Amino acid sequence: MNLSDLRKSYEHGSLDEADAGGVPLALFQNWLADALAAKVPEPNAMTLATVGPDGRPSTRIVLIKDLDERGLVFFTNYSSRKGRELAANPQAALQFHWVELERVVRVEGRVELTSAEESDAYFVTRPLDSRIGAWASPQSEVISSRAVLLANAARASARFGLHPPRPEHWGGYRLVPDTWEFWQGRRSRLHDRVRFRLDAGTWVKERLAP
Repeated sequence: MNLSDLRKSYEHGSLDEADAGGVPLALFQNWLADALAAKVPEPNAMTLATVGPDGRPSTRIVLIKDLDERGLVFFTNYSSRKGRELAANPQAALQFHWVELERVVRVEGRVELTSAEESDAYFVTRPLDSRIGAWASPQSEVISSRAVLLANAARASARFGLHPPRPEHWGGYRLVPDTWEFWQGRRSRLHDRVRFRLDAGTWVKERLAP
């Protein structure tokens, strides 16, 4: 296997400053709609990057479940590694990669907890197995075997039946953007990169060199 020989020419589209408009959320919503229309696998999947108290970064895939002018929302276990890192340093970055469209979106900003009401409202929409799983998994902790998870799930099922409540250790986060970057692949590696950065409450649009 020779990885240095792997090549791809990006020829799907283009992005200029005029087409990007002046509101990054609107452009993101358009691009997300394009990903949905193109039936991109898991178009709402995004990489979440956090940094621990020791300065060591970590990433994982999470799913965006809501977005509006306030920010982008995802849900997880507050006691997980990402939850602990966000508690210590509530700054994060997100990245969407829609390979089929040759597009990447990067988002940076501070992170806050969603309200308990928002977390409750989303939790009840989850499949029953997922709600039980929120009780069964001590996320990011070392366990001796998968049997631990199955035993925890069985106990939670017996305890709560068909109506498990939201655990206190599980809920939503909202990333409040101060930077958006939109990347569109182009030929000859001369890609289009348009960044929006928040400056005194106003979005400043800039083209970045690839």
